[in-house]
Amino acid sequence: MTNIDQAKEAVRDRVWRLLEREGAVPQGSYGKIPGFYGAEAAAERLAELEVWKTARTIKANPDRAQLPIRVHALKEGKLLYMAVPRMASLQPFFLLDPASLGLPPEQAAEKRGAAQVAQRVSIEDIPPIDLVICGSVAVNRSGARIGKGAGYSDLEVALLIEAGLVTDETTIVAPVHQLQVVDEEIPETEHDVSVDLIITPDEAIECTNRRRPQGLVWEDLTPEKIEAIPVLASRATAREQG
Repeated sequence: MTNIDQAKEAVRDRVWRLLEREGAVPQGSYGKIPGFYGAEAAAERLAELEVWKTARTIKANPDRAQLPIRVHALKEGKLLYMAVPRMASLQPFFLLDPASLGLPPEQAAEKRGAAQVAQRVSIEDIPPIDLVICGSVAVNRSGARIGKGAGYSDLEVALLIEAGLVTDETTIVAPVHQLQVVDEEIPETEHDVSVDLIITPDEAIECTNRRRPQGLVWEDLTPEKIEAIPVLASRATAREQG
């Protein structure tokens, strides 16, 4: 691990332990994107904002913490895109269209429900994204975030940036428990994506230190990661040939 990796892991460990100690998450949340108590209240707070009301197309992580937001999106008629678990497909996103769900929004927005009824789509089939709902373990008020360490969220956003679907007009949102908002500096690398807005059950925090890559940072991807994600493997082959 690099020094940055170690520093991030230390923050993750502290926040995971704090959340469990304070009873802010179900036991067994260590090592995961925390499905925090109060996620419904955070979703309600986001739904009151103009940036949500004007959004038509949402990209969200499939974690439990974002489930109430996904349900809100479907109930309000917004197109919802969720990543296929581990992006294990050349069509790495699920499309949930409220006009043709086949399940109640509460079920369709869950991982299992989406796998049953959602259409798998490639990046080329996705329209511009208005809001990205980003699962996080910790964030600070400048917008730096830490996920659980697998890197999928940053990769998903980087692919959408490369395709011109996440732009300067797109707002990236982190719904978290108040205890996940940390005061310390969070180290960032070239591939890290910051958030524009933090939503907790208690407040909405606008972040000013926007950080986004121009796309994939190939130098930060291991051969194993590239091989494990079909859309990356396909693009790596195209890079080698072209």
